[in-house]
Amino acid sequence: MATTSETHRAINAIWRIESARIIAGLARLVRDVGVAEELAQDALVTALEQWPQSGLPQNPGAWLMTAAKHRALDRLRRETMQERKHVEFGYELELDHDDAALAREAALDDDVGDDLLRLLFVSCHPVLSTEARLALTLRLLGGLTTDEIARAFLVPEPTIAQRIVRAKRTLSEARVPFEVPPAGERAARLASVLAVIYLIFNEGYSATAGSDWMRPALCDEALRLGRILAELTPLESEVHGLVALMEIQASRLAARCAADGTPILLLEQNRARWDQLLIRRGLAALARAQQLGGALGVYALQAAIASCHARARSADETDWPRIVALYDALAQLSPSPVIELNRAVAVSMAFGPAQALELVDALQSEAALRNYHLLPSVRGDLLARLERWHEASAEFVRAAALTQNLRERALLLDRAAECDRRLAAHPRQ
Repeated sequence: MATTSETHRAINAIWRIESARIIAGLARLVRDVGVAEELAQDALVTALEQWPQSGLPQNPGAWLMTAAKHRALDRLRRETMQERKHVEFGYELELDHDDAALAREAALDDDVGDDLLRLLFVSCHPVLSTEARLALTLRLLGGLTTDEIARAFLVPEPTIAQRIVRAKRTLSEARVPFEVPPAGERAARLASVLAVIYLIFNEGYSATAGSDWMRPALCDEALRLGRILAELTPLESEVHGLVALMEIQASRLAARCAADGTPILLLEQNRARWDQLLIRRGLAALARAQQLGGALGVYALQAAIASCHARARSADETDWPRIVALYDALAQLSPSPVIELNRAVAVSMAFGPAQALELVDALQSEAALRNYHLLPSVRGDLLARLERWHEASAEFVRAAALTQNLRERALLLDRAAECDRRLAAHPRQ
């Protein structure tokens, strides 16, 4: 028989898988994500108390859903809900806890996909701040604990707890309906959902602060959410575009760090370490986005850029002119100084660092890039390729002062030191 600690580990794993479905189903019934999470947590506590003695049920997810729905019914009774609610949930009074009954209960939840989609739209609702959307999405759909979210974003746990509490209160006070938004609002709301998922992924892919270059667990959560969303919205090109982008970028994770955690930049990575399964999945998702017709959106265009890297066996074989053209299309669709900076990098590879330096110098007056460490980092790289070592070193030092990531800071200072060594060896440069 499993020990109590083994059972608790199993319960935690089950909860990570099942919690979103349970909370989503409960939210459909009680119309309040905060109450739904409380009821689901109550069911989890009951499982932690009972399963070490009784053993894991054959269908743990259905057991948790049934236990949580019974609590929902009790709550509705206590609050003297309308009689029609008792009728809607009356079938639950007939349920017992044998496995056959639990299987029947699970079968009744045939709209679980709709419930998850509703929960995604609610947790990413525009009435919430970006920080609140991130925390609530990871909590409700990622199944992460408050402590896990806090550690992932290097924020004190009480801060994350307050964000989640305030987010649930805001949704309740604003009477945000638990529904997929009507057609007229869906595009804008879907954009918010995609943005939240990609923000989660990016924080995992290139951590903004702390001692780790990456936080792969966040990439995994974002990918899981993206894949779920793609299954729930199969005709949305941009959803497949985002999944394609994340799959291809995630394929590089193992190659982005040395054994000691030192960052390895794209052009220096061992491409044999890129995950070919993730690349194939990403290219398939990109093909689905393209097959749906119409102009590619911002995520699909970025995925197309990433695919150019994924298809090349080496940096030299990369189709840089095509990447420049894709950045041109991206800049027209979504003008941004950051996109222009990325385009300049592609121009440097396709047409040389001198031409790219002119583009980067033109961006130095952009207010949005004033404290963006990648601007001096890119400029430093271009100057180094032009063997203007003194200027390059100064740019790398400036970039290091702007980043909050300790690994990235060390990398930038190492590049500055290398420029200084080159300058010492060739003082006239």
